Parts: sequence; structure tokens; C-alpha cells
Amino acid sequence: MVGLSIANNVSDLILGDVREHLPLDRIPLSGDVLGLGTTTSIDNGELSFLQSAEGDTKIWKCQAHDGSVRELRHGDGSGHFPYVCFTADATAFRRPFDLQRLDPSCCSLQGLISEAISISRCEGELEEASIYGIRLMSFWQELVITIASKLCMGQQRRNSQIASSKSGDATASRSLYELLQHYRLAASDPCQQDDPIQFLGNSLQWDCCGFFDMEPTSGRVTVPEPGAHLHLHGCSTDLRFGGHLHHEHSSSRLNSLGRLVIYPIQQINYLASDLSIEKLTYCGQTVDFTVTNRGTLDVSDVGVAVVVNDRFGDHRYLRLPWLAAGEQESFSLDWPLLKGQHRVEVIADPEGDVLEDPKLLGNNRMSLLVNISSS
Repeated sequence: MVGLSIANNVSDLILGDVREHLPLDRIPLSGDVLGLGTTTSIDNGELSFLQSAEGDTKIWKCQAHDGSVRELRHGDGSGHFPYVCFTADATAFRRPFDLQRLDPSCCSLQGLISEAISISRCEGELEEASIYGIRLMSFWQELVITIASKLCMGQQRRNSQIASSKSGDATASRSLYELLQHYRLAASDPCQQDDPIQFLGNSLQWDCCGFFDMEPTSGRVTVPEPGAHLHLHGCSTDLRFGGHLHHEHSSSRLNSLGRLVIYPIQQINYLASDLSIEKLTYCGQTVDFTVTNRGTLDVSDVGVAVVVNDRFGDHRYLRLPWLAAGEQESFSLDWPLLKGQHRVEVIADPEGDVLEDPKLLGNNRMSLLVNISSS
């Protein structure tokens, strides 16, 4: 059984949750590893997981400013991803599909893949799964690609959970593609002065990897909209360009498929952060405590509030620029207290910027009763 690990998800990305990151060295690239993702907000771009001639997997970063690609390597400065999903080596779960069995009149890429999955399942050649990994070679008459150039997608955050917006409930989902950088691949430059889509070139053969989600509204690996089953990233085979294949764009016209491989994914593992306050003590007019990341994602720009006697107007606020998964940082804060009983409380991420399972939020804070016998 091949599993899929998801660090955040597409829904989180749309809402602007970019304080959690998965480092490149946590992704196994030995063998046939399927995946896609987005790089850091400092250096925006899409991630394409492509097989190499040697049989392993390489991650190519698609540059937002010009659509070019480069291979990611450890230590090159682009090794932390706020959204990424990936499998282990899926070689044993490859299910190549005979393209001759597809309806030649269908010109929709999503429609063709949906048909291939349906045929394979009906014939008993493909196991039922909630998500299918996809590898394909595609040839295009014209193709529009998008590349993340504004990672926060309008920074909708989670306002919609507590308030309505005059811009409408669909603003966040619309902004995912409307606010990204668009590029056009075609046999020749259409030379339309009013064309908002920049022409890149005539690289029309694309090596792609992605996922077909049978439950797209979940927002796990696709935009959380009905019917948006397919999410593909890829590179042109000449390795000039890469990005998210905007196959549903009105200008994208598929010519043919050269190869299609389907992978049943029956296990999903969600990666997340888990901040914890530990070892809270008060001794010698000093508040001592430790902040630990017990989760599976690194976190950045995390706030920590120290409050005495619920007087939030007099609280102290610390900020951690980075806390990797499994690591901790200890603090000592001078805070002389007057005679009497006091309640000292330390809260990690008091503003709720970091995504955590509600069941794990209990350890984000710790309190301590302190009795001072003399001033």
C-alpha cells in the first residue's frame, strides 16, 4: 500500500497559512516518488516531482518571474515548503494505462484521466482509492500554466469562519488562479497587445506529475471546488519551463497523451505542527519555560505570550523566528513579583497563526500558581 503525506493542504494554502514548513531533506526521493507543492514565500514557485533517467525522483522548482526551472538541491536556500504532498517509492503500484482504450473525441485532460480510472476500475485493473497519483506525458496545441508569485493568495486567513466579507465567500478560491502569474505556451506568439498572459515559447511536450482526487471539495490536493479533481505540475521536456498546468483554462488545448500511469493511493498521512509549553517554573524572580515543537512540520515566526494574573495589558511577548520539528527552545524572563499569590501563564501562538489539530491545542499553554511570602 502506497501512502501520501500532506504537509498542510491546498485549502490551507489558499487561506494564507504559510508559517509551517517541511524541509527538503524530509522528502524521500529514491525511486518513483509522486508529489507537488509550493516553495517559500520569499522565493515563490511551484514544485514538480519528475523521474530521472537513473530511476530516482528529482524536484524541479518552477520560477515565478520567468517560468524557468531549476533542480532543487540540499542547501540551496529553497528547501522549506509551506505546502507539499508526496508519496514514498510508488514503483510497485504503477498501473500503466493503454491510451488506445480512451475515447478519441474527448479533448479534456481531466476527462481523459477520469475515463482511464473508470475503465481500469471496472476491469479490475485498478484498486479503488480516494486519491490516485498520476504521471503522464502530454502534447499540447496550446497550454496555459500558472506559477505562485503571491503565496498568500490575498491573505484571506480564516476570516470567513467568524465574519462575512463584502467581497464574497468565493474570493479566496478565485484568487488562487486569478492572482498567480500566467504564462502561455504555443507554436507561435499570438502577438495580441491586450493579452494579459505572457508568451513563453513553443515548448509543448510536458512531463507531468500530480493527483486525481475523487473528493475534490476536501481541498487535500486540489482546489476545494466541485469537479476540480485534477492537480498537475510539470516541466516541458526540454526543461525550459515548468509550473502548474492550467488544463481547464479556455486557451489550453490538448493535442494528445503519450503516456499515462495511474497509482492507487489508499493511505493518507497529514503532517502538522504541535507547539507545547513545558517546564514552567518561577524561581529567583525569573520565569523559566521551554517551547517545544512536538509536531512534524517546522514553524516560523511563532509568538509566545507571558501573562501574570490575567493582566494582558502588561504581558510580555516573545517571538521565535524558527522552531524545527522535534526541537525546543528555553527562555528565562526576569519578572519580579510582589508579595502574595500570582498566576503565571505562558501561551504559545496566542493569535492562532499556526495550524494545529484542535485536540492538540491544550498543550499550547501552561499556568503556574506562585506564592511570594515577602516582597
